[in-house]
Amino acid sequence: MLPWSRVFGPLAALLLAAAVALAPAVTATAAPTAAPAAAARPSSGWNDYACKPSAAHPRPVVLVHGTFGNSVDNWLGLAPYLKNRGYCVFSLDYGQLPGVPLFHGLGPVEKSAEQLAAHVDKVLTATGAAETDLVGHSQGGMMPRYYLRFLGGAAKVNALVGIAPSNHGTTLSGLTRLLPYFPGVEDLLDEHTPALADQIVGSDVLTKLNAGGDTVPGVRYTVLATKYDEVVTPYRSQFLDGPGVRNVLLQDLCPFDLSEHLAIGMFDRIAFHEVTNALDPAHATPTTCASVFG
Repeated sequence: MLPWSRVFGPLAALLLAAAVALAPAVTATAAPTAAPAAAARPSSGWNDYACKPSAAHPRPVVLVHGTFGNSVDNWLGLAPYLKNRGYCVFSLDYGQLPGVPLFHGLGPVEKSAEQLAAHVDKVLTATGAAETDLVGHSQGGMMPRYYLRFLGGAAKVNALVGIAPSNHGTTLSGLTRLLPYFPGVEDLLDEHTPALADQIVGSDVLTKLNAGGDTVPGVRYTVLATKYDEVVTPYRSQFLDGPGVRNVLLQDLCPFDLSEHLAIGMFDRIAFHEVTNALDPAHATPTTCASVFG
């Protein structure tokens, strides 16, 4: 049993009450459709299901947001960066909880992996591609590994790029450090948030996921980490072992890169440059501090 009561203590009831009180007021302002709130907001040209991959970039890229993220806000930096370089780019919302708008990636990892599987099938059908590449931030870099290992994803995925992924878990105190970056989420959160429990070191999900090795055959893995990560700690727990793995510490490429957990996925162009290297290793170019201007 995970130590939820010791962490949240008397706040649990207060947070749950706030969620009940605030959720109707928040959802009342949303458009009266079944679509996720994030899906209605601008996506700067990605999620174009008419996009056909080019010979230069033959695989569509699916972006997988992190805990508390969504398909738009997590990718306002990286999605246009990739789109402008000729990639067909798609993103999804997953791990939604009832009555919690905008903040996703909160449901059970196993169920989120099923949502990813369905989205990959949708993208492959629309684009006519045989495989996709996945790029995920935080939980979005770890959860796809469940899809690859247990849901047949290895046959449909060429590469997985994890940006600050929670591959071997973190402490609950690390995860709760995300809360100040998402105003209002504390008011919508209670102790029954499966994704947080699933990402704690030693959870049943992580034990199952990492049993027998970190990787599956046929998929290339890249992990991008920053030594200033304050959420998935220690940062080296993000790295994977196995064939076809490349682990990258951003400060080895640019010692002046001060990005922490959110910045590395949301607007660090040094990390973005290294993502493109991982997606197209045959045409990779050195990533340096100057990559911020690329």
